Amino acid sequence: MARSDAAGRSPSLPVRSALSWLTNALLLAIVAAGLRGVDVAGAGSLLMAAAVFGVLNTLLKPVLRFVTLPLALLTFGAAWFFVSMLMLAVTNSIVSGFFIYGFWTLVKATLIVWIVNLVLDLAPGPWQLTGRRRRRRQRLGARS
Repeated sequence: MARSDAAGRSPSLPVRSALSWLTNALLLAIVAAGLRGVDVAGAGSLLMAAAVFGVLNTLLKPVLRFVTLPLALLTFGAAWFFVSMLMLAVTNSIVSGFFIYGFWTLVKATLIVWIVNLVLDLAPGPWQLTGRRRRRRQRLGARS
């Protein structure tokens, strides 16, 4: 059932994009603060890495997830962990001020990204105004 008030409408594209970008920046800042092998040259590099990471996750990740679907079914989803690792590795390659040193640091960084995203999926907050998180919150609200 569609709601007519402003709370029921999806935020505008610029608002959704800004929230996604800031969420990615926070996520990458958590990774950089939590791991010794991840360095960010400054706030500008962090924001650039967040933008690149967001674009990769929006454009490339869905294609790679579709392509790797048969492998993901065989590995019970583990293949998609490597797709997520690839998104961080490509971000590392593109952004000159964002550095992830070593394979195992990349694995740990990917785990942190997954855990933070899980927490964001479960915790209420402004990041749930966009995409899947917003739809899930609306479904849960409609049930109660």
